[in-house]
Amino acid sequence: MLSVFYSDVFLEHDTGSYHPENAGRLRAIATALKSAPWADQLAWRSPTPTNVHPDRLMAALHAVHPEKYVVAVKYIADHGGGHVDPDTVISPRSYVAATLAVNAWIDGVDSVVQTGDPAFVLARPPGHHAMPKLGMGFCIFSNAAIAAHYALTQPGIQRVGILDWDVHHGNGTQAIVEHNPRIAFCSLHESPQYPGTGAASEHGDYDNVLNFPMAAGSTLADYQPLFEQKIVPFFQAFQPDLLIISAGYDATQADPLASICLQPSDYGLFVGYCLQICDRLLFGLEGGYDHDALAQSVVATVGRCLAR
Repeated sequence: MLSVFYSDVFLEHDTGSYHPENAGRLRAIATALKSAPWADQLAWRSPTPTNVHPDRLMAALHAVHPEKYVVAVKYIADHGGGHVDPDTVISPRSYVAATLAVNAWIDGVDSVVQTGDPAFVLARPPGHHAMPKLGMGFCIFSNAAIAAHYALTQPGIQRVGILDWDVHHGNGTQAIVEHNPRIAFCSLHESPQYPGTGAASEHGDYDNVLNFPMAAGSTLADYQPLFEQKIVPFFQAFQPDLLIISAGYDATQADPLASICLQPSDYGLFVGYCLQICDRLLFGLEGGYDHDALAQSVVATVGRCLAR
């Protein structure tokens, strides 16, 4: 079985008619998963409501984001919405959706740690660009970093790995975790591309960061040697008790926001590499803006998990 953490509340984060990060992304994925041949092996689970265990939620949020920033996001939402940067919208329901997304990610941690089975967090807004004091790049709260810090408070979790295969560098995640020797971070991302970070020379305070800037037009043939020769050995040496995947799917050839040429089926191969690293896998949605390619890529990811 694989748990999918999802709520229709995530559709209420309204970015506007023409924004690429929109509710249609989740609808496309949900439809594809429910029509897959192995759909009966999925356990659809609602995240813990934000008014249940609010202390747990706020502790997880404040481990990464200062209280002042969290309060500011709520204030903007409660007063009709606005922007935290030109690309990052806060609508009247965005704070509710974003905090429920955080709960979905930490519920996913609990599920994977307790059962050993993989989980997929089908939530929005995404998170890997969010800095501690500022959302950016469509992201409000840094979901993967929050999940990693939360995981380290759970029994039996001493080290956490984060693999970010979104086409954009997870600058927020790296900024938050690069000073923590118990978290290792690896990102493959198109370069040059937004947000302009993620140089190969960046290694973190404890050699716990590994960045692979990828040239436009890169294909699976460029990615596979990196997984086999660099990424898998990097994480195997770190020996994480949980591997969190910032699962963005905007590196597909069909995606309108970038120029990498992966195919949806390639993500199934990436999951195979993840399984060489750790038995406990938590996937959480980041980018991916061509709805068909996005849905097919998630299907390839989940299908390979179920075949493990």
